[in-house]
Amino acid sequence: MRHPNQQRQSDRRTEILDAAERCFARSGFHRASMQDICAEAGMSPGNLYRYFPSKEALIAGICERSRADAAESFNRVNDAPDFFEALAGLAKYHLVDRTDDEVSICAEIMAESRRHPDIARLYQTIENDIRDRMAAMLKHAAERGEIRADIDAEAIAGLLLAIGDGMSWRRSVDVKFNAEDSLPLVLKMVRGLLAPAKTARGDNNGIEK
Repeated sequence: MRHPNQQRQSDRRTEILDAAERCFARSGFHRASMQDICAEAGMSPGNLYRYFPSKEALIAGICERSRADAAESFNRVNDAPDFFEALAGLAKYHLVDRTDDEVSICAEIMAESRRHPDIARLYQTIENDIRDRMAAMLKHAAERGEIRADIDAEAIAGLLLAIGDGMSWRRSVDVKFNAEDSLPLVLKMVRGLLAPAKTARGDNNGIEK
């Protein structure tokens, strides 16, 4: 059990990161100031700087929180009894259920990684971690016979990440794009790519269960 003081500090960090996310999503990394974040979090600059000494530290905190969330969601897929059903839940969680602010933050981080070396290194570390987890998830499913055994797990993991990034980016820039309507089509394509041959040749082409 956490010490009450540690829990308070953890809760406060969460509140600050939530406030920073809202500010960054609303104004972008460069236009959102630390003063804006202090006001959003309802705390003094001195208190905020105790937790995060710079805007870059806030961005790093947001990235690390996203990585921890992604790791937990991948673990749920590995433990699920049905791979494709769990994959659909994973995709819905990350591509549909996330708030507009969360999606906007991802777009901001991707853009900032092209301009800021430290953010680029952090972003690439997280991308590599997620890609490795996804490849391991695919290999585990192949070993259980749930997907084709002849796939290149690393290549497929990269492709799935590209699809997810594309949908998230489209959500952030196109108000007409509906991720919830598009996701079933994407999942059909993924099932057609990954399903074992005997399943893919079934009466419903292995698309629906």
